[in-house]
Amino acid sequence: MTEPHWLDELESRAWLGFVFTRDLIAAAVGRDSLRVSNLTYVEYTVLARLADAPDHRRSFAELASVLEWSQSRLSHQITRMEKRGLVARESIPDDARRTAAVLTSKGSDVLTTAAPAYVASVRRHMIDVLDRDQLAALADIYDTLLDHHRGPNEARVARTEQRIEHRNGRAG
Repeated sequence: MTEPHWLDELESRAWLGFVFTRDLIAAAVGRDSLRVSNLTYVEYTVLARLADAPDHRRSFAELASVLEWSQSRLSHQITRMEKRGLVARESIPDDARRTAAVLTSKGSDVLTTAAPAYVASVRRHMIDVLDRDQLAALADIYDTLLDHHRGPNEARVARTEQRIEHRNGRAG
């Protein structure tokens, strides 16, 4: 058996920095979101992805892909959000075997109310902590990692969706 190629000090610092920072920031934004709008971090993310879609609907397959979740995880999440009236399920007209998730008017209202506080929280816990050069470097690093894991075509589609969300004021 070959000896593992252990992480050196810099590699370990980078890896653990990513892991802990991601968890800490997501938890802080999640707490703020829950306190202000009674939406979890995950619920906000689902609503934002639906809001940016044509007619505020996406097939389960497309939404799972955009969120980078399994369809099973998405189905469970949509069930919970349906009970709150935030989303609805609809059959896709030209393929009755497929289902779409649709943003309801209540979900849209909740998202509209939550978005300013969500963005303020993201700014407070991450964006405003970094200067513009650090932010640009971090964005480039994440683009590289996403390209590696998604493949160039998927990454290009995801970046296009992120630009649309940014223009609509629902980044996150």
